[in-house]
Amino acid sequence: MSDLLIEYKGAANEILTVTLNRPEVMNALNTQLFKELLQLFREQSHNEDLRCIVLTGAGEKAFCSGGDLKERNGMSDEDWKKQHHLIEELFLCVRDFPIPVITAVEGYAFAGGCELALMSDFIIASETAKFALTETTRGIMPGGGGLQNLPRSIGIRRAKEMIFTGRQIDAQLAYEWGLVNRIVSKGEAMKTALELAVQIAESAPLSIKMAKMAMNRGTEVDFHTAYALDIAAYNVLVPTEDRLEGVAAFNEKRKPKWKNR
Repeated sequence: MSDLLIEYKGAANEILTVTLNRPEVMNALNTQLFKELLQLFREQSHNEDLRCIVLTGAGEKAFCSGGDLKERNGMSDEDWKKQHHLIEELFLCVRDFPIPVITAVEGYAFAGGCELALMSDFIIASETAKFALTETTRGIMPGGGGLQNLPRSIGIRRAKEMIFTGRQIDAQLAYEWGLVNRIVSKGEAMKTALELAVQIAESAPLSIKMAKMAMNRGTEVDFHTAYALDIAAYNVLVPTEDRLEGVAAFNEKRKPKWKNR
């Protein structure tokens, strides 16, 4: 059985579910899984029919416990660096993916698993979810963007406490701190994530792409530069067929039919 399960959903196969399928090791990420995920996200970035990706883990115990430390035990410095280069490429590919990525978390999201979730646009957490960046307790530090994404989500002081101590936080605290979008009952994270994906898929795809790009890039620069980027993206949408369709559908009191152009 594959360590990565993919399935298209929706009337037009516009939603792709991606499941980390190593429940026996809490969906720990090994080199092969990193490679498969990277290839998948690269390929799907060119899929013009896709509207949303939902990422989750098999089983109820964990979304992902992070890197596979059994594989890394005794790994040479050179092989460690090669693997981490894969991680860098994959995680940036997730963050910069042109359409929204939703992570559905049941159970643990630790270390690289937490960082992978933080690279997505939305996190739907089961009431059983627990989040932690535990790398400093293992003689390393977060290397999958957690040092940047966590402070942006919950504030730098809270992030430092989690990172310096390896502190675990539960779903409720993660929600209160702004780490996750929603808390749902046990076993309901995937269902809720798919419902959100369907809602997103109803909006104009080019509008979603431009808005995501502008917001992601805008966090990296000052306000005036970010706003200039907003306007540039806005002006890309003005001459599109979908912008005309959106206005026409409103006036004709009907559902818009997007063409992604």
